[in-house]
Amino acid sequence: MKVGVVVPQGWQGEYNGWEPLKAWQRTVEVARQSDRLGFESIWLYDHFHTLPRPTDEITFESFTSLAALASVTDRVRLGHVVICTAFRNPALTAKMISTMDSISGGRMELGIGAGWKEEEWLAYGYRFPETSERLARLGDDLEVISAMLAGDKHQRATFEGKYAHVRNARNIPKPIQTPRVPIMVGGNGPNVTWRLAARHADELNLDGMTPSEVTAALPVIRSRCEEIRRDPATLPVSVHIWAATAGVSGPARVDLLAGYAELGISRVMGLIKDSVNTDDAIESLAVDARAAGLELV
Repeated sequence: MKVGVVVPQGWQGEYNGWEPLKAWQRTVEVARQSDRLGFESIWLYDHFHTLPRPTDEITFESFTSLAALASVTDRVRLGHVVICTAFRNPALTAKMISTMDSISGGRMELGIGAGWKEEEWLAYGYRFPETSERLARLGDDLEVISAMLAGDKHQRATFEGKYAHVRNARNIPKPIQTPRVPIMVGGNGPNVTWRLAARHADELNLDGMTPSEVTAALPVIRSRCEEIRRDPATLPVSVHIWAATAGVSGPARVDLLAGYAELGISRVMGLIKDSVNTDDAIESLAVDARAAGLELV
C-alpha cells in the first residue's frame, strides 16, 4: 500500500493568522519533505475558503498550487483529493491536467468528484443543484475528460451530453503518461458514484471510511464492476483519511495503516495539520508507515 501526504493549503484552518508568502513557503517545504522522505504522492483539496465556516484566512487554489509544486519536486506524484468538477468546464480541466502532466514530467493524477460544499458554490457564483444533477454532471464530465485525454495528438474529442459537450476539440499536448493521466473518482455513494468509477475511473477513492466500513464496501464495489463486466481487480481502491485521524501518531495510526493494507487498499492519503509547525509531523508519519509494514520509496 502506498502512502500520500495532503500538503497544507489553509482550507482546514492550518494557516490561520499566517501571511501568504510565509504560508506558501511552508507548503513548498512540506511538499519537498514528503518527496525526500519517500512518500508516494502529494495532494491538495479543491476548495475556495475555510472549513467549517468561511473566514478571512488563506486557502490556496488547487490547480495553480499543484502546478507550482510540480516544479519544485522531483519524484512524488501529484493530485487533487478531489476536484469539484462543476467549478470548471471539463474540457478545460482536461487541458489543464494535460499541461500539468508535461510540467511534472508525467506525475499527475486527476482526482474528481461531484462536489458538496454549498456555500462555496453560491459565494463564487455557481448554482448549487440537487445531488442527482451534480452526479449526472459528473458522468458527462468524465465522458468529456476521457475523450480529451485519449489517443494521440491527431485524435479530436467529441461528446454530446446533457450537461457537457465537446465538438472536434483538440487537446495538444496530450498527457506524457499513456494511455492517459490516471483518473481517480472520489466519493462514498454506492449507487451512482461507484458505478461511475467502475465505468470511467482508474481508481476509486473513499472518503474517511474506517477499515471496518471499507470491509463492508468492498463487495459492493466489486459488484459495480461486475455489472459492466469489468474485472474488479482493475479498479484499485484508496482511502482519504480525515485530518483528525491522520494526525494521531503512534500505535493507533500504525494499526490504522496496517488495517487498510490488510484489506488490499492501494493507497491512503491524509492531511497532517501540524506539518505547518514542525518537520517532525511528516517524519513521524514515515516512522508509523514503516512500523505498519509499508515501504516508502
